[in-house]
Amino acid sequence: MAEANPMLSLDALTFQTARGALEQGCAAIAAGETVFDLGGVNAADSSGVALLLAWQRRAQKAGQRLTFINVPGNVQKLAALYGVDQLVLRS
Repeated sequence: MAEANPMLSLDALTFQTARGALEQGCAAIAAGETVFDLGGVNAADSSGVALLLAWQRRAQKAGQRLTFINVPGNVQKLAALYGVDQLVLRS
């Protein structure tokens, strides 16, 4: 597992940041990261939920399971609204 969690540098999970965030998360997964700390995320929209799902799928293909910690409240609410909270938010 990577020593420093690369997800700490993300401050937004929005449509505008989705491409870069996706690449950053996939690089972290390739490096063996399995815990994504989203505590630094100050802005998020439905793209954030899509990112969590995409990262989880990528990790699954790599034989890993991601754990997301410090998930922003609005992302938790959106995941529940879309019915995917159990897919992305369970530890």
